Amino acid sequence: MKNKLFTMFFVVAFFALTAVPASAVTNDIVKVGLRYGSSALFSANLENAVGAGYEFGYFDENRMFVSLGWTEETTGSMTAAGTIYMDESGNYSPSVPSGGFRSLGEWHVQMDGFRSFEEAADQARLDGGWPAWIDWEYVVRVGSFDSQSEAEDAAGRYGGRAVRASSTGVIVTRTRTENILFEFDCSGVLSLGVQPSGRETSTWFKGYKYGGGFEYPRVTGGNLSVINVIGLEDYVKGVIPYEMGGGWPLAALEAQAVCARTFVQGHNKHLSANGFDVCGGVDCQVYNGHGSGGASPSETSDRAVEDTAGECLYYNGTLVQDAVYHSSDGGATEDGGNVWGTETGYLKGKVDPYEAQTTVPNNSYSVTYTASELTWILDQKGYSVGTVQDVYVSEYTPAGNVKQVTFVGSNGTKTVTGETCRTIFYSSTYQKSVSSMRFDINGGRGSGVYVNGSGTLSSLEGVFVISGNRTLGTLAGNTASAISSSGIASVSGGSQPSGGGNRTGSFVITGTGNGHNVGMSQYGAKAMAELGYSYREILEFYYTDITIG
Repeated sequence: MKNKLFTMFFVVAFFALTAVPASAVTNDIVKVGLRYGSSALFSANLENAVGAGYEFGYFDENRMFVSLGWTEETTGSMTAAGTIYMDESGNYSPSVPSGGFRSLGEWHVQMDGFRSFEEAADQARLDGGWPAWIDWEYVVRVGSFDSQSEAEDAAGRYGGRAVRASSTGVIVTRTRTENILFEFDCSGVLSLGVQPSGRETSTWFKGYKYGGGFEYPRVTGGNLSVINVIGLEDYVKGVIPYEMGGGWPLAALEAQAVCARTFVQGHNKHLSANGFDVCGGVDCQVYNGHGSGGASPSETSDRAVEDTAGECLYYNGTLVQDAVYHSSDGGATEDGGNVWGTETGYLKGKVDPYEAQTTVPNNSYSVTYTASELTWILDQKGYSVGTVQDVYVSEYTPAGNVKQVTFVGSNGTKTVTGETCRTIFYSSTYQKSVSSMRFDINGGRGSGVYVNGSGTLSSLEGVFVISGNRTLGTLAGNTASAISSSGIASVSGGSQPSGGGNRTGSFVITGTGNGHNVGMSQYGAKAMAELGYSYREILEFYYTDITIG
């Protein structure tokens, strides 16, 4: 047992300990949500991969770890307090498992008045119980009883009182055993923190190793969120090899490092609701820490972070709030305003001459929807137009990306704009999606020449057209020929093309690129790096009028 002594202290304004800071990242420490919401866990296991043991405590308002106790055990499970069932394999659950099981009841005997963790731990060893930090005091708890009467019967033997685990408590056990190491419950005002011991730490959680410590909010009962609390630069090292290949050119990885560092400091959509800065998945940016037995940070990806340490993107002297990026643009990036509705001076679309100069896997795609599939998808997403009869791109942006898509049905018409043009086609049921903002739709009117919502123009003189290679041109005169879904159609002022779309069959969407098309193309950055451009030149191409510092 470590020879440490922690004196008692009083929390005067304890609600300040959970106050949410005004912006993401405090003291260069990032909170990453690994499990939360529907993915929260009843029980979360940790295994110390480097060093030995853990300290128990909490993270204060400055994200500094306050230690309350410790264990030399290298495996631990944080489990929602209450009645806990353990099956024959040692898995914990809140309900009775099939087959044989053991249980830890929700009633305990509690002894109060301990001045330190050591004092509580010594008494716990004598009584066969465990030390706990309950409402800002060290106590000892003994026994896991199924009923209050059992706990009250035992209380006399220990000189304590019967207590019931609350909906905000967390029990720490040695994994796959009934051996309770510690208990924490501050009524949801503070959350249990667990910090692995040692100077260089790496802890296994759900198949990946992570540096730093962990936090387990259980503010309103239910399951536990799992938050990794990690230094900013170490966090960026845990992003780069999973957002880009760790073996990519250094300049591309450096550009990605600056983007990732900027993104996390400007991103706080999870902070007020969930208590962390950024999630660890594709909804934010992929973070897998030190990696698994396979993929992991490389010497080159770590160097990219170190080479750019502290550097971020700025626009007009202010930190860029949405340093977004995507896999590939398919030929042109896009204005943020055309995709998300909000114009920003640094997210401006432009033709990308670089991406085509490297190999981009699955850069072209084609997906087919039947009319009945689209009808069902629209119904599920609240855009019902009756039976879908037609779907077409009703407006492109100057860069040649999609700006509007129109659905025509038996009960009306619906036009969607921005990123919804892409995401509306996603269906987990049919396992179909549209990969980018750069696509065409064949089989509907969009495969011919579409003119306005009414299909009429007084003249074709000066009308802009987009060619097959997405360059812009203008028409001269009052007639033109176009290739429609049923062949070559003659178009003149005041008409729309003959040979309309396939209104009852299938609609084929073909496109290039992967992602929302805004900000940096990752494969474009790779191409530029392969051509000898520096990370600064890459960033200055994909983000308009930014500075790096």
